Amino acid sequence: MERHVLSETYYYQTSVSRDARAHLKQQRPSAIWMTGLSGAGKSTIANALEVALAAQHKHTYLLDGDNIRSGLCRDLGFSDQAREENIRRVAEVAKLFVDSGLIVITAFISPFLQNRAAARQIIGDRDFIEVFIDTPLEECERRDPKGLYNKARNGQLKSFTGIDSDYQPPLNPDIRICTVEESVEDAVRRIMDFLTARA
Repeated sequence: MERHVLSETYYYQTSVSRDARAHLKQQRPSAIWMTGLSGAGKSTIANALEVALAAQHKHTYLLDGDNIRSGLCRDLGFSDQAREENIRRVAEVAKLFVDSGLIVITAFISPFLQNRAAARQIIGDRDFIEVFIDTPLEECERRDPKGLYNKARNGQLKSFTGIDSDYQPPLNPDIRICTVEESVEDAVRRIMDFLTARA
């Protein structure tokens, strides 16, 4: 076994490779990174996509922002620094899942360009697919499924993305989905087509 020094820690190189794991699952591992405002439709599309992939016997895992915040990142707040650490942790977990041969779907606001770029670097450019769920702020506020925008507007929530904290949209996403023009089914079909084309 080979060990690589990594800033005073060691990265253990296992005998079963990522490619071997992917071969066993008969699929190309990927991290489908969905970004967009709260209420944009990330979780809805991510869930529908996982259902569609499972129907094709693909091996997947869905990492959702709310679920991660209730466990792995429950110690983090919503400052810019905490958001950066949240995304770093998610990217590291996604990288491990991709290494295991899975198709990982993430649904996180991930509001900052530099943090999404860092996630791409951690996971690896060949495996990272950025999907911008492009829903206008006014539509997200109209939907407001959790009542968060109303709380933010009333001053009950501070540093809320889109209200008093910035959202930096992707400059060149791999896929852009406009939910006011496309249905969930349309979105899933487009992502599936993208995955098929790159398999």
